Amino acid sequence: MSLAEKLDALREAGAKRIPPDKRAIMSRATQDLRESGILDNVAKVGDPFPAFALNNARGAEVRSSDLLAKGPLVLSVFRGSW
Repeated sequence: MSLAEKLDALREAGAKRIPPDKRAIMSRATQDLRESGILDNVAKVGDPFPAFALNNARGAEVRSSDLLAKGPLVLSVFRGSW
């Protein structure tokens, strides 16, 4: 399954799981962000990303340079709670 297919499946699952009133709020907030121009300043796929160091879930520091030395790096950010 391609990444696009996986993302489509996630969107479909969310549309079934999230109540319509909550989806409307999320959609409105997303549209407000797009209209704010914020997307003009975000990193695009393939853009070089600045080096960083963050603590992992166990509190140990993880450096992007160490991870990149092992191969390509994908960074995902998750909210702490919903």
